[in-house]
Amino acid sequence: MIENKVTPKSLLGNLGVILIADSGSTKTQWCLVQNGNIVSKLNTDGINPFYQTDMEIISLIESQLIPQLVNADIDRIYFYGAGCSFPEKKMVVSRALIRFFNNSMIEIQSDLLGAARSLFQHEKGIACILGTGSNSCFYDGNEILQNVSPLGFIMGDEGSGAVLGKLFVADCLKNQLSPELKETFLSRYNLTPAEIMDSVYKKPFPNRFLAQFTPFLLENIENSSIFNLIFDSFDAFLVRNVMQYPLENVEVGFVGSIAHYFRDMLEIVALERGIRISEIVQSPMGGLVNFHS
Repeated sequence: MIENKVTPKSLLGNLGVILIADSGSTKTQWCLVQNGNIVSKLNTDGINPFYQTDMEIISLIESQLIPQLVNADIDRIYFYGAGCSFPEKKMVVSRALIRFFNNSMIEIQSDLLGAARSLFQHEKGIACILGTGSNSCFYDGNEILQNVSPLGFIMGDEGSGAVLGKLFVADCLKNQLSPELKETFLSRYNLTPAEIMDSVYKKPFPNRFLAQFTPFLLENIENSSIFNLIFDSFDAFLVRNVMQYPLENVEVGFVGSIAHYFRDMLEIVALERGIRISEIVQSPMGGLVNFHS
């Protein structure tokens, strides 16, 4: 059975074992919870129905998740995923999960609703994701009321790992960086310009490929070219997304690895735009465990 809304705990009695998933394009974190306590945390590759078919997701679950769920009798599954904003994409994920958990209640929601529930529980707020991709919304404590479409890393996803990587690689290959920095980068990742072009335009998951370079950006953030690139991309995220929501008396929170590791820069950019960030967490899982417990 697939549900889009959570049944109140008071109507369910003992929830038994709950499996919560927080899935991005790069990785998925799974958390087994019983009686409000975390039993175990598991990890697999990312699941995104915009980039993967039913059979590809089924294969991933079968090879990476199921072997880790030994003797787990799961009552309910809450899956929050990138690419799960539309009903037809939710069905792609649900069909894959039903293949292995046909006796479990399954709820598929967007990673954005997961971020909002994690950050604000049942209070209103502006929830933002800065990870491999980026997204944002105005959340009223129950549902998402407004969402500026992220548009993906080609047309949008400002501030995301994929866009930071895209901008950096483009500057690198167009000789907008110092020769020394360019050579250090290519040597570090053992890449040639031709291999970069092939990975971006011909191979699957170009967003993952581009996002992998963000640790290099963080290590070299004091380089003025990289500093300005990151600053401008974060600023674009705020201007083109966050500042379209009602900001008065509303908290703004962030989840995601980019927000976490580039926290200092993000807070500086936000401050210059008059935005106070209330919370930054790398993963929404802790808040989601509280929400569903």
